[in-house]
Amino acid sequence: MKVSVIITVLNEGPAIRRLLDSLAAQTRAPDEVVVVDGGSTDDTVAILQSYADEGRLPLRVLVEPGANISRGRNVAVAAASGEVIASTDAGVRLSPDWLAELVAPFESENPPQVVAGFFLPDPHSVFEIAMGATVLPTLSDVKPDRFLPSSRSIAFTRAAWEGSGGYPEWLDYCEDLIFDFRLRDLFHPFTFAPQAVAYFRPRSNLRSFFKQYYLYARGDGKADLWRTRHAIRYFTYLVAAPLLLILGWRVSLWWWGVGAGLGMVGLLGTPYRRLWPLLRPLTWSQRLQAILWVPLIRVTGDVAKMIGYPVGWLWRIQHLPCQPDLRWRNPR
Repeated sequence: MKVSVIITVLNEGPAIRRLLDSLAAQTRAPDEVVVVDGGSTDDTVAILQSYADEGRLPLRVLVEPGANISRGRNVAVAAASGEVIASTDAGVRLSPDWLAELVAPFESENPPQVVAGFFLPDPHSVFEIAMGATVLPTLSDVKPDRFLPSSRSIAFTRAAWEGSGGYPEWLDYCEDLIFDFRLRDLFHPFTFAPQAVAYFRPRSNLRSFFKQYYLYARGDGKADLWRTRHAIRYFTYLVAAPLLLILGWRVSLWWWGVGAGLGMVGLLGTPYRRLWPLLRPLTWSQRLQAILWVPLIRVTGDVAKMIGYPVGWLWRIQHLPCQPDLRWRNPR
């Protein structure tokens, strides 16, 4: 069985070697690696070509200026020759058994159409430790039958990609979720491979994190994703929190205690549960920093989402009449 690994890149010069080195060190080597570059202006393409020229990877580089991630992935899959496609992203480091774990289910007696890998944070600072605990799931958070894999760690057959219609090229963020939903409608449940791990470095500062979550939420609005989640967030910050402040000021300070308790459990309970085991190797000063970063990261992400979602929703309203692909939801 031939396995192709696909990757999309754009100006990833500083980080691309880490990914390529981890691909070259796989216990199950890829039969080919197809990389689509969206028009990098740094040395990304030169680095990729050097790995191909040196024979370190069976690598092909395609340059598609202006291609978004969806377009890049579709171009890569179309150009690949493997029966099974494994997808990952620039900016990650793959565990040595990543590809072997993803591919193994396809070699069973009853092979699946989709195998969902996993990803874990790869923090380089105290801030990034807190960031990973706040925004990234742990394995214990995952319900395999409901898990929607990131395209930084997923494998699927060519037939599955063709049957799903591929990645939605009208969407610049959250595109892998739409792809997942289409695959789930056809091939649910996915096979879960928790040991197929891509190590993903969290954002290193609040500014880049704010931009990331703004763009994610804008993608949610464009794709009409997670209406209830976003409605709960608006209600929490714009209705419930002001109401509790007013009640504490005008009625009883007890209401402020209620608000603090609800916030600790509802907003910060899961991040602190994930953070707890990560604190052990840190100094006391670093532990305090990580604990204090969590609420600031959580609120920053929520504000970014509340700003980004209506921007995406407005874009959707403007484009819906002339772009029928936006009606992607299964009518069931």
